[in-house]
Amino acid sequence: MKALIVVVAALVVAPLLVPEKHLAVFILLVLAAIVVAGLSLLMGYAGQVSLGQASFYAMGAYTAGLLSTNDVAPVLGLLAAPVVAAVGATIIGLPLLRLRGHALAFATLATQLILLSLLSKGDWAGGAIGLQGIPRLSVGGYEFREDIEYAYLAVAALVVTLVVTRHLIDSRAGRGLRALATSETAAAASGVPVGRYRLAVFALSAAVAGLAGGIYAYYIGYLGPASFPVLLSIEFVVMAVVGGMGTIVGPVVGATAITVLVQVLTNLGTRPGMPEYAPSVMSYAVYALLLVLVVLFLPRGIVPAIDRLRPRAKVAQ
Repeated sequence: MKALIVVVAALVVAPLLVPEKHLAVFILLVLAAIVVAGLSLLMGYAGQVSLGQASFYAMGAYTAGLLSTNDVAPVLGLLAAPVVAAVGATIIGLPLLRLRGHALAFATLATQLILLSLLSKGDWAGGAIGLQGIPRLSVGGYEFREDIEYAYLAVAALVVTLVVTRHLIDSRAGRGLRALATSETAAAASGVPVGRYRLAVFALSAAVAGLAGGIYAYYIGYLGPASFPVLLSIEFVVMAVVGGMGTIVGPVVGATAITVLVQVLTNLGTRPGMPEYAPSVMSYAVYALLLVLVVLFLPRGIVPAIDRLRPRAKVAQ
């Protein structure tokens, strides 16, 4: 609980300390942390694997964008984004969640590829050109224009996500989810409705991603299939693994570490003399290297590793 309070306090202060030129990166970092929080809940607590979380991010973004460009109040578009993503996940999850392990991972990845194909071919979504002219978010006549306003909007969404996740994990349903991750057979024998819980947490993680996607749509003002590549889903998984799956603050730690690393790689890959494909290739290579290092030396992620060091430090004192 103390760690969560510290993280929330840091998030509230951060927009005031981050230089204005870096606020855009900070906003994307916080939005990624929101998605990863849902993914950590799905993979860390419920034991389900998803390589297509960016598809629900895209669902939320396109829901908000399409509604707003068709004269629906932007605030309603933002509220609809997580709902549509959750409904989509429920429809998709009914057949997919019969799968396990690698089969489920590849199925979720295939879902994203199908969605990207539909978006690139569908005139209703702007096709390959993308959806343009998305208005700024407005609530009760107040319009969000400045980066710092979107930064605090994203921070508010992340804080709500973390608090809800904390209360869920501490509840009876949360204990059922932890049992589910340990052994589905044992959980079912203990009376846990395995199928219903699997579907519910899948939909909840999608809703969280959809909320982040809705904020992204209003902040950027443009959406295209290229905004949600497969690499983005892999990035979310890497963030969850590095930060520590099955932890409350792990998503924030993982998103921060990977976002900073991506920025460093991007700056390095775009230097004069570097080929155009350098940033992408370097990202894939570093993601793979990070996963190998984390699995070897920090199998549970950064946050659990720090938690294990605390008792040792007290003993040493």
